[in-house]
Amino acid sequence: MTLLILAFVGGALTILSPCILPVLPFVFSRAGLPFATSTLPMLAGMALTFAAVASLASVAGGWVVHFNEFGRIAALVLLGVFGLSLLLPRLADTLTAPLVAFGNRLAARHADAAPASAARAIGGSLLLGVATGMLWAPCAGPILGIVLTGAALRGASVQSTLLLVAYAAGAATSLAIALGVGGRLFAAMRGSLGAAQGLRRGLGVGVLAGVVAIGFGADTGLLARLGGDKTSRIEQGLIDALRSRNQLEASNNVGNTDGPGVLLAANDMRDGISDGPTDRTNYRSGLPVEGRMPALDGAVEWLNSPPLTREQLRGKPTLVYFWTYSCINCIRTLPYLRAWAEKYPGLQIVAVHTPEFAFEKKSENIRRALADFRIQFPVAVDSDYKIWRAFDNNYWPAAYFVDANGQIRHHQFGEGDYARSEQVIQALLKEAGNRNVPTDTVTPDARGAQAAPDLRNIGSGETYLGYQQATDFEATGFGGRLLPDAPRDYQVGSPRLNHWGLKGNWTVNADNATVNRADGSVVMRFRARDLHLVLGPAADGKAVRFIVTIDGKAPGASHGADIDAAGNGAVTATRLYQLVRQAGDVGERTFEIRFLDPGAKAYVFTFG
Repeated sequence: MTLLILAFVGGALTILSPCILPVLPFVFSRAGLPFATSTLPMLAGMALTFAAVASLASVAGGWVVHFNEFGRIAALVLLGVFGLSLLLPRLADTLTAPLVAFGNRLAARHADAAPASAARAIGGSLLLGVATGMLWAPCAGPILGIVLTGAALRGASVQSTLLLVAYAAGAATSLAIALGVGGRLFAAMRGSLGAAQGLRRGLGVGVLAGVVAIGFGADTGLLARLGGDKTSRIEQGLIDALRSRNQLEASNNVGNTDGPGVLLAANDMRDGISDGPTDRTNYRSGLPVEGRMPALDGAVEWLNSPPLTREQLRGKPTLVYFWTYSCINCIRTLPYLRAWAEKYPGLQIVAVHTPEFAFEKKSENIRRALADFRIQFPVAVDSDYKIWRAFDNNYWPAAYFVDANGQIRHHQFGEGDYARSEQVIQALLKEAGNRNVPTDTVTPDARGAQAAPDLRNIGSGETYLGYQQATDFEATGFGGRLLPDAPRDYQVGSPRLNHWGLKGNWTVNADNATVNRADGSVVMRFRARDLHLVLGPAADGKAVRFIVTIDGKAPGASHGADIDAAGNGAVTATRLYQLVRQAGDVGERTFEIRFLDPGAKAYVFTFG
């Protein structure tokens, strides 16, 4: 229920964002008309169409995008005709003549023609709402991002659809309130026929201008310049407030999250960790019981060990760790897991590898990652998300600490809090009867991408390049928006902070952008010590050479672990590449990676 309310509020805040601007002319064309038969059906059609398309797109793949492209074309044609009818009353009379004749025939059969007239009005408004919903692409702010990410990970579900409907209903509600204000303006102008006709023609011009702008992609360029940072900050504040509330409730109701994708901090331990005798029958850590550990059934294969069952793990404290090998937060946690596995022989670590991208399902890629990261503890390859769903997990990384009796006693979502996690391990080992458990904490020697982030200077966040989750894209000219699944020439000037763009010929797919010709570039303005980019080689596995520049120059001392000081590197495998580690003071920089060969795939930026 809490997440439904959050989704509704996030939708209502859409009225404050520039992303609602292209929709406004179509919505305000209904102002001054009866609410029940005109305004309400249009808003309902708009909200339900958006929810349906967004729900399908989040779980169904590229065919939905192609379908929606045709739907957009049909919607633009319909709304173009509607705009002309507002501008030209005679055209409106001609277009509605068949409907009027049909209504008259119904009226002749029934004593009261009002139901037929009302039905005609409702049907027309609903159709306009469906067309508007096809064109409505709300800014992917934090709240909508939470909803869509959860839907994509969990698959089709009633909960995901309800969340999208709640988001759309919130936006429709705020638009209805705005329409109420506009309706009073129309009522005040009813006495002046000339003014009313002028306003009608003005709305017609607005609708046609919106159709032309959306058709040529000009709306995307405008919205990129206007930005939606203020609305996003409000949404993030709501999420932070929810996180704080859940942390407060954690001591009494631990182990539950409030829906897909909400990043909740790790629960505080209710009574802390007390020292005491190591005898299993006497020692009690004070850690709460969060529930029974789910089964580990469903892995497509196990690496570094034969398959493990929940029953086999009884009697031994276990750390179940969800990760995926291209996730920077997971990568920075791995040195601690290696250190704990070496320091505490009584602890069993089970790493559950659950992919985010399709390439992370390939066994050879996972095996290569295990070798690169020197992982020797058991790894369950959870490519079908069965273990993920059994734990009702929503996060990369996520650590579940299980005692010798198979009970979950603590969890940690996201990286960080390593000292507390290690104290939990020590407490569970003592509960299990282990003697001489160390009380100090590890300080692993982590280098490259595995080094801890510079949290004081991170001003940029995870940014996806595939159209399914892409945000903050910039391009020059009327080709401002991404064209899904088709080659296209892109150009970009100097992106604003935390915005990115493409140069050259690219095909933007659901989860990546693929460069089709040599000399294609990705440009991003960022603020962080480290910049990482998940990259993959050409489809035939051939390495792709590239050159990185920072503010138009060779990186020098600010080069990352995967390039040299001149910025030279090569994409040899699909993985995360560290391309920048700023030396000295950290500031805003413009990053560009230029590919000297075609075929490279770029997935997501991360920072540290």
